[in-house]
Amino acid sequence: MACVIAVDAGTTGVRALAVAESGAVVDVAYRELGQHFPRPGWVEHDAGEIWAKVAETLVEVAARRAGAGQAVAAIGVTNQRETVVAWDRSTGAPLHRAIVWQDRRTAESCDARREAGQLPLIRERTGLVLDPYFSASKMEWLLGPGGVEPSPGLVLGTVDAWVIWNLTGGEAGGILATDPSNASRTMLYDIVDGEWSAELCDLFGVPLGALPEVRPSCGRIGTVGGDLGGEGSPLQGVPVSGVAGDQQAALFGQACFEPGMAKVTYGTGSFVLLNAGPTCPAPAEGLLTTVAWDLGDKGGVTYALEGAVFATGAAIQWLRDGLGIIGEAAEIGPLAARCQDSGGVVVVPAFAGMGSPWWDPYARGTILGLSRGSGAPQLARAVIEAMAYQVRDVVDAMSEVLGRSAAVLRADGGAAVLDLLLQLQADQLQVPVARPTTTETTGLGAATLAGLAEGVWGSLEELGRQWELDRAMTPAMPPELAAIGHGAWLRAVDRARGWARPAEV
Repeated sequence: MACVIAVDAGTTGVRALAVAESGAVVDVAYRELGQHFPRPGWVEHDAGEIWAKVAETLVEVAARRAGAGQAVAAIGVTNQRETVVAWDRSTGAPLHRAIVWQDRRTAESCDARREAGQLPLIRERTGLVLDPYFSASKMEWLLGPGGVEPSPGLVLGTVDAWVIWNLTGGEAGGILATDPSNASRTMLYDIVDGEWSAELCDLFGVPLGALPEVRPSCGRIGTVGGDLGGEGSPLQGVPVSGVAGDQQAALFGQACFEPGMAKVTYGTGSFVLLNAGPTCPAPAEGLLTTVAWDLGDKGGVTYALEGAVFATGAAIQWLRDGLGIIGEAAEIGPLAARCQDSGGVVVVPAFAGMGSPWWDPYARGTILGLSRGSGAPQLARAVIEAMAYQVRDVVDAMSEVLGRSAAVLRADGGAAVLDLLLQLQADQLQVPVARPTTTETTGLGAATLAGLAEGVWGSLEELGRQWELDRAMTPAMPPELAAIGHGAWLRAVDRARGWARPAEV
């Protein structure tokens, strides 16, 4: 029996996981990724470290599978999406630290473009909003003072392109490719025409020749090359056949194959995606339109509506690393359970601005409602409540666009293990929230895309039957009571917004 290995190059760490033909995750290796904060609002990664940890985890899992007598049928790649890597294809050397999706350094240039009237064009072509979250303004910054020098060997790509290029041989013949789910997050890709937009590349000063080729999300890109694919390696000749941005991969891994199905991933941020079907929907207020995946000859393009929340799991990390209230992330649930409610405390974790549906890069983190009785349990519970409130804001915006709510929300990601969070979410949305037995749905999505391409699985229907429910939380709070807490949250959001906006001179 063969397995498929997914490489998941995320924001806080890199993992490789092996998926059996049954759809079960049978092996995982993980390495934490260093974070660099050179200035307030700036977030960077070491691209060399990303690749080194991809290689380490991939080799570790492949070796263990080989020892168990299990061959690797294919590799899928998923990744933090809007993060930009610049490198030289002739040497393989990164030319600058990767600029992470959380980075806010281009907020003022995005403001200037909005004031210049460029937003309607960008919304129409890309389905995105003018925000430093996306790749184009990061690429523009990299090509400016303090960045990189344009050259014939320059490559500007998202993390998937960097990983695939190295995985297939790097400077010794690596394939320079991405897929529509990642390309659609750059603000340079026309999601209707399905190609890089020369007009938008000119607008941001990004040379078309520096961008990777866009390939289907499901289909063979190449085979493992370089030292990883050498003689005697369990990865020799293994095809790289699936790629998708992390949130689209999670939508696929959650088997949300039918229009109207939705999932939320509670990771560093939280991301709600709803399958919008094969026709690109019109831009919707407060939301993003994105390519979910392109199955090529297995099914073509599917679109999604998306709401992006920048800080949810990051707020738990802040409690651990910034305040020392908890020693490890798993302690937040028991700590929050020590109180029945937050005692009026509201936390808005806008550490790097706010995403959907507010899109305010100048919002900053806020704690309101403190009293002498407020303590660590109330603060922990308020952080968990903030996760549920932010997702409600996104789902409310989607419901307004669609004229109806999703019947159920499928949940995954690290914080999905918190029953308290899922119950709060069900109460706020007044719909069931379902957690699958496998919460590693990002990696599962990348693996199943690759396995579908190579015949490990025969159809979407087969994959859909493999989805298994672990637990579903149903609403236990009257909607009127849920609205009281959400109303306090909205008042706190009003106070957090615009805090870091430069003062008028």
